[in-house]
Amino acid sequence: MNPIIRKKGKLPKAIRPEEFIELIKNIPKKDLKTKVSFLLGYGAGMRVSEIFKLERINVRKDSIFIKESKYGVERVVPLPKGWRKEFDKLIPLNISIRTLQRKFEKYSKEAKLNPSYTFHSLRHGFATRALERGVPLNQVQVMLGHSNISTTSIYTKANPKDALQSYEELF
Repeated sequence: MNPIIRKKGKLPKAIRPEEFIELIKNIPKKDLKTKVSFLLGYGAGMRVSEIFKLERINVRKDSIFIKESKYGVERVVPLPKGWRKEFDKLIPLNISIRTLQRKFEKYSKEAKLNPSYTFHSLRHGFATRALERGVPLNQVQVMLGHSNISTTSIYTKANPKDALQSYEELF
């Protein structure tokens, strides 16, 4: 019988709010589609594949319906704060997944962010920020489309600095 080989438990690399601001500052004004894609990743917790497939946005309900996310699951995510009416006209973005990933690499390097960040770090930032602001774990699970709460619970361990600060405040 073969032993089960497990990946080492690495914490997700979550982009912080101040880093997201620096990232956005490095994108030229003419590249609005890239800004919108990064906003969807960070502000709505969308995967790059979901952004690529996005067809429309339901602005009246302040939400985004994701018809087919990972494993074919449907879900609804919040419309990112800072969303403007003009962004609606850019959907669908018509940018390939690989192009979005390359643009993230380029602009995050220009912003001098952690080199281990990937486009998915935007989604990690969304989840970490939601939990830090008091959104219940089960609601974050629903927004991220995780079928198992243990997948979402990794974000409770993602910021040891906050845990230490909470500890200091309690004692």
